[in-house]
Amino acid sequence: MNENERGVFSLHGITGMLIATLLLLSILAGLTYGAIVTQQASADQFYEIKDEQKIRMNSVENVNHRVDVSAK
Repeated sequence: MNENERGVFSLHGITGMLIATLLLLSILAGLTYGAIVTQQASADQFYEIKDEQKIRMNSVENVNHRVDVSAK
């Protein structure tokens, strides 16, 4: 093994650790930002349910009971 290639600032040392940490933190920041934007967008588009008594457990017609309130 070549001992000259192994050092503190090699990619396997501190530099690699910093790159991995920054990469993970940037992924976390991106996903957090995406979650906040999605939450804000869906909070503005609320809906209400009409005819709750007619909703069946496994029915494709259940989507007809949902009324988009923000479209009014």
